[in-house]
Amino acid sequence: MKSEQKIEKNASTEEKIKEAARVVFTRKGYAATRTRDIAEESGYNLALINYYFRSKEKLFDIIMVEHLHLFMQSIAGIVNDRSTTLFEKLEIIVAHYIDMLIANPGLPLFILNEINADPDKLISKVGIGEMAHGELYIITQWKEMAAANNAQLVNPLHIFMNLISLTIFPFVACLLIRNRTGISEENFNALMLERKKLIPMWVKTIIMSSMQQT
Repeated sequence: MKSEQKIEKNASTEEKIKEAARVVFTRKGYAATRTRDIAEESGYNLALINYYFRSKEKLFDIIMVEHLHLFMQSIAGIVNDRSTTLFEKLEIIVAHYIDMLIANPGLPLFILNEINADPDKLISKVGIGEMAHGELYIITQWKEMAAANNAQLVNPLHIFMNLISLTIFPFVACLLIRNRTGISEENFNALMLERKKLIPMWVKTIIMSSMQQT
């Protein structure tokens, strides 16, 4: 019967549409993107895109949640791991993000664009606030280290912002850096891999220096 002959959704087609949408949303942002833009990028028609995702908003929500889970939720286990020291956690976080961003170079700009556009929507969609329930173990370790050094506690957000900035900014400015220096994508990625060791060293120096100055 005709009613039993509906086209089954194909996982490969769905992923191709999502990948095209990631490219367009990263390039233009949500507000400026039309479903027709995604259709042109993917090579599929509007009807097929609507069949899979119903609307631009639903497609965007799926991609946004996937991106933010990839970016934020994956470190929840790292910061609450009781088997690693504070400085080991910093090394693991940096290595994790650099590997992830080399594999997903468009991710930082996508997130930054949408954070600026509608931060409340991002937080509610991905449930970032859930990570704030209860004290993270990395914060407990931070307090314990300050107490052990008889130092005034510096707000750990300073350290987190430095860590994230040092890790993510080169990827945000990747095209500018490569255009100005003439380095290839391969050489740029090699520089980023070097930063796995350098960034934790720099941040550790900042931490120890801030404790000596208080």
